[in-house]
Amino acid sequence: MKVEEFEVLNEQEGERLDKYLSLIYPDISRSFFQKIIKEGKILVNGKQEKGSYNVKEDDLVYVQIPDAVETAIVPENIPLDILYEDEDVLIVNKPKGMVVHPSAGHFSGTLVNAVMFHCKDSLSGINGEIRPGIVHRIDMDTTGSLIICKNDEAHVKIAEQIKEHSVNRIYVGIVCGNVKDDEGTISGPIGRNPKDRKKMAINEANGKPAVTHYKVLERYKSYTYMQFKLETGRTHQIRVHMASIGHPLLGDELYSSVKHPFSSLQGQTLHAKIIGFVHPRTQEYMEFEAPLPQYFENLIKKLKKTV
Repeated sequence: MKVEEFEVLNEQEGERLDKYLSLIYPDISRSFFQKIIKEGKILVNGKQEKGSYNVKEDDLVYVQIPDAVETAIVPENIPLDILYEDEDVLIVNKPKGMVVHPSAGHFSGTLVNAVMFHCKDSLSGINGEIRPGIVHRIDMDTTGSLIICKNDEAHVKIAEQIKEHSVNRIYVGIVCGNVKDDEGTISGPIGRNPKDRKKMAINEANGKPAVTHYKVLERYKSYTYMQFKLETGRTHQIRVHMASIGHPLLGDELYSSVKHPFSSLQGQTLHAKIIGFVHPRTQEYMEFEAPLPQYFENLIKKLKKTV
């Protein structure tokens, strides 16, 4: 049972309790919170709130999230875009809108459900039943290359490369505004935003070291198409670093307030294009490239017309 307590901030006042909780825990659905509110697992100022309640500044919200029921994770016949596969690893091109692994209130339609169906019993178990084969992750609305480990030996060796920052991870993305320098490096420790738990931030006090190298690929009227090479792999690293220099990713609803004309855009315009690593069995360096998703290509065509 996960138990936490939060104090409602001024800017959060007026939100309905279930919505407030879904903002605090962005990986958990609002419907899940509606369910546990009815079950009396949420206390506000020491009292159960089972109906419609709008939070007020300085309210103390006490949250009890039940442990995930791992047996609920079932294989699902969801198509996978496979870039490479052998007896040790599976490299997939994750689509936009797909969550990598299940979380409380979100047990179906994830990449894990899909790989469990595809791989049957051939997945590493180091991260437990709820995250079989998962050695790293990318955000729900980020597309691109991801390594799945099919046995524990492969998992240990790939995880060690990730820890040592030797995995080659190159992303491409479109950011708002015209980035001044053609190339550069952003270095700033990333940790939880102390004022907003759903966000990460450059946090000098409690953050972990994070380094992003960037290069401009193309410039448009109001946007810049860029390449990012990760030296480290912190949560939301590229999104936080680019927002910190005034150039948030186009479509990023969490780290940007910039309005744009692309109404159909779903989340940040970010793609994990290249992933390279030493194969855990052959010890040979391997590199894979995930093609740009169609929405990304269409967006670039539109932006080229503005030059």
